[in-house]
Amino acid sequence: MNEDQKTRMGTGQGFIAALDQSGGSTPKALKLYGIPESEYSNEEEMFALVHQMRTRMITCPSFSKEHILAAILFERTMESSVENIPTAQFLWERKGIVPILKVDKGLADATDGVKLMKPMPDLDSLLDRAVSNGIFGTKMRSVILEHNSKGITAIVEQQYEIGQQILAKGLVPILEPEADINADDREASEHQLHDELLTHLDSLAEGQQVIFKLSIPVKDNLYADLIADPRVLRVVALSGGFSRDEACERLKRNHGLIASFSRALSQGLTAQQSDEEFTAMMKASIDEIAAASAT
Repeated sequence: MNEDQKTRMGTGQGFIAALDQSGGSTPKALKLYGIPESEYSNEEEMFALVHQMRTRMITCPSFSKEHILAAILFERTMESSVENIPTAQFLWERKGIVPILKVDKGLADATDGVKLMKPMPDLDSLLDRAVSNGIFGTKMRSVILEHNSKGITAIVEQQYEIGQQILAKGLVPILEPEADINADDREASEHQLHDELLTHLDSLAEGQQVIFKLSIPVKDNLYADLIADPRVLRVVALSGGFSRDEACERLKRNHGLIASFSRALSQGLTAQQSDEEFTAMMKASIDEIAAASAT
């Protein structure tokens, strides 16, 4: 593990940029960026276009270590390059931004009010490639659709179980059990989730740490004790479908919670913008998210 990266992730000021849209979410991301599906005819062309979008973001002068602690990458992005340098290496060596890898393979069908992660039979191989690419940590997402005690328990157990596999490789896992912001009983789900995340921290070995990526809670500062726990390197928040302005307003009320936004970060960016317009829009977005993360 890179100790400089660990220190930056644990104590640095700023937020995590999520650049990890995968197959299912890529067409929507490209459409919001001003590239309709008519502009590509197969998966390879689609991923080439989204890599161009990510490269433009990463190389933008506004995308800097001043406000961005880390960037979460999709597997294909990790295995691609930026200015002829492997992406993770470019992020850390040229930008001072910690590289993180999304490792899950998407969501299983809903059961007991949740969507667990699909099986990851090749996870060991992917983690080995992550280590060889200089990746610091990983991210994996599952979703709580409603308050179902059995389902929430299953989500937390799966996240921690796979987290242990990731820790064994010397990587820091980001556990992301997202609570659907549209659920009527989300607050009840979040309280149970909080309690189970805290209890399962006892399963970590001495010196091990995890990162949590969670929906901005209904109850402000619900995760304050997790943020303060030495076994938790950081607690970060996803935007979850909120607009950037609303996500930032909610984030400000949760002290010590920092952003890990994807769509809210790229909101307003388009392929048609000039470099000057693109840079200005990125700066405005980054400044707003960074300010919300600093409370």
